[in-house]
Amino acid sequence: MYKQLISAAALVVLMTTSASSGVIKGSKHDLSAGGDAQVGAGGEICVFCHTPHGSNTTAAVPLWNKTLTDPSSYTLYNATSSSTIDGDVAAVGSVSLACLSCHDGTQAMDAVLNVEGSGGYNASGSGGTTTMAGDITTPGTGGAIPNLNTDLTNDHPVGIEYGSLTGDSAQYQALSGTSPQQWVDTTGPGVREKADLTLYDRGDGTARVECATCHDPHNGPLDSAGAPDVGAAGTFLRIANTNSAVCLTCHIK
Repeated sequence: MYKQLISAAALVVLMTTSASSGVIKGSKHDLSAGGDAQVGAGGEICVFCHTPHGSNTTAAVPLWNKTLTDPSSYTLYNATSSSTIDGDVAAVGSVSLACLSCHDGTQAMDAVLNVEGSGGYNASGSGGTTTMAGDITTPGTGGAIPNLNTDLTNDHPVGIEYGSLTGDSAQYQALSGTSPQQWVDTTGPGVREKADLTLYDRGDGTARVECATCHDPHNGPLDSAGAPDVGAAGTFLRIANTNSAVCLTCHIK
């Protein structure tokens, strides 16, 4: 009986935590009919990025529901011959390629492999009727949805080396195991939280900065009361950039 009470209490805590921390519903990443972007006519939220069946197996994110742009089509930041960049920059890939499948303007945000409901699978992608202000299908028009285009020379480099997975231990924390996870610590040594800046390994033993290092597509940070921090959640930053806090987490000046 005592164990059952503990289990029930733990379940309540888990449900409460999940309810208070999720801010995808109603956010700029909610493309459903009831969302902030309102691209789709249906009520599903997750379908614009994920599908339980028929997903894109080449994507580095779970059950991805969109086609990916050819990595060679992007012009990278280091193509500007920066005099200060001194880290290796890989071709666009990893989770950044998934982010850009909406944010590079090469396809509409509602173009997916498996549409809402049954019988709507299309291996080449279907949909593509976005008509909202700042339509991402028209590169360079701006608007509420960031359209980076395929020219990334004026954006923070993605795929840039942060450090090796075996060195620079003072700069980031690592979980033990066969696939150690890397992050730049913002919350306290040795404890990984959603506000820490995640680093990604592409299988070459290098910790790299990707789009999801600074941005959490599912959540913005929460305020002291546990409610969504609207000022930061609009850009899905892992922490608010007050006094350049995001920048100075990595760029220690």
